[in-house]
Amino acid sequence: METFGQMLRRSRRERGPSSNPVVVSDIGDIGYELLDADQARPLTDALRELYAEVYAEPPYEEGPEHVARFRRWFDDHLREPGFRLARATDADGELVGAVYGHTMPAGEWMQPQVGEPPAHILGVPKFAIPEWMVRRPYRGRGIGRHLLTMLLADRPEPYAILASNPAAPARRIYARMGWQKVGRIRPKLIPPMDVLVLPLPVG
Repeated sequence: METFGQMLRRSRRERGPSSNPVVVSDIGDIGYELLDADQARPLTDALRELYAEVYAEPPYEEGPEHVARFRRWFDDHLREPGFRLARATDADGELVGAVYGHTMPAGEWMQPQVGEPPAHILGVPKFAIPEWMVRRPYRGRGIGRHLLTMLLADRPEPYAILASNPAAPARRIYARMGWQKVGRIRPKLIPPMDVLVLPLPVG
């Protein structure tokens, strides 16, 4: 079975270099797009609704305060360098999944951190992924995996980085994909999170 790293390398070879941030593909009844910040901004309300639905589930059980915070954070993330968002829509054009990220400059780390991060990762740029979300009825079809592959295939950073609730089902998925735990953070309002990194293909 093809590993996630092999999928990334194959996707990079197949797509080749491109200055156009928009990548469109269709698999079955699901359409996929890779968008830049200007193209993603009109999706803010739909993403907020997706966030509210996904994070109302256990173990997150987040409420209106968390959803409002996501809206503020997403506005900030849109202004970060290197922003890209991959989205999946159904046959009616409804959003069923999304993942996005941006460049985290060398020397920066996820906050509030616990302990010292590995120097060889701290000292280089990273592609930070704040959110990866798929609606429950569409899980188990490879949609999330395809979204993440689209998002990461052309990144110039040597690592991707994210934070994951250790009690969430997604944490096991990340482990199978090859993400490695390198630390922890203690955010406000939510439980402590594992900091995970994934080496990205070079070239």
